[in-house]
This record gives sequence, structure tokens and C-alpha cells, in this order.
Amino acid sequence: MAELYVGLVHYPIYNKRMQVIASAVTNFDIHDISRTCRTYNVQRYYIIHPLEPQKRIIGKIIDYWQQGYGKVYNPDRADALARVCWLENIAAAAADIEERTGKRPYIVTTDARVYPNTVTYSFMRKMLHEGDRPVLLLFGTGFGIEAETMKSFDFILEPVYGPCDYNHLCVRGAAAIILDRLAGEAWWEKP
Repeated sequence: MAELYVGLVHYPIYNKRMQVIASAVTNFDIHDISRTCRTYNVQRYYIIHPLEPQKRIIGKIIDYWQQGYGKVYNPDRADALARVCWLENIAAAAADIEERTGKRPYIVTTDARVYPNTVTYSFMRKMLHEGDRPVLLLFGTGFGIEAETMKSFDFILEPVYGPCDYNHLCVRGAAAIILDRLAGEAWWEKP
């Protein structure tokens, strides 16, 4: 099975006016996505943000749960947060994976829109389960990753659809659903 990595991208991101911004890091995204990543054996969870003040916030949160009272209070959370790493951009995350594995990762992202290189979950699940090249799965914050940046990725996963026309999941919910689809047990094959 190919190694899976996750990145939460905070820049370049659209705001609701479709202006490119750097979105703020949230405590919930760090905690909840790291726990989901640990559950699905994601090798590393990158918080991708270019600004030093946000890096310091990330560091304080992780340090509390890795070295402070939080480690004693909740060892499971400390375990999950051990896979979290701040990096300034997507290229740095890809380079880190290549350094760790010796292979350039496929860069895959998600969006609520369809693009020319959109693929299905079954396609990407098969690549993960049968391939040996690592996959960096990116999630955008705000109102999605900037369009020109999206064009540079190898694949874009199809949107997550519910049974109605509403399509605006929080990134934590989307990450859990998508990681289960790609790396979770094949429950549909069980009797």
C-alpha cells in the first residue's frame, strides 16, 4: 500500500468574495483532523501556512499536547498530534515526502467543484492500495484552493455529495469522509 499524507492548506485560499487570502489556523482543525489522520494511518499531517504568527500558534497548541499537561491528561491526543507538522507551502510538503520516501508524491486535492482531472474515490483508493508511490492529499480551507494552484495537482477527487443539493461541508467533516473512503475498511465487501 502507498503511504498517505495529508495537508491542510491555508494559502492560497479564496475567501467568500473569491479573493486570494491566507486563512487562519483553527484549534479544531489541528485536533480533529490529526485524530482522523491517526485513525487512518496517515504518515504525516501538514498544516500549510506561510505566516510566522500562525506557525507560533500551531507550535503552542502542539507543544501543550506533546510536552505539557495535555500529554498526561490525554495521551491519545498526544499520539495523534505527533504526526502534525507545520510547513510554509505545498511544495515544501511534497519535498518532505520525497525526502522521507525517495519518491515524488502524487498531489491530490479535493473540491466541491469538478475539474478536467477529477477522479473517483474508487480510482484513488485503488492507487493507494495497489501503488507504491506516496500520495499527498490536500484539503483547502476558506472557500477552496486558488484555481491556478488547483491546475498544478495530479488529481482532484470528485465532490462529496449528500442526498440533497446542499454541498458545504466543514473541512473536518470532509476529511473524515474522504479518508474513510480512501483508507478505511472495505465494509461493502463483508457479508
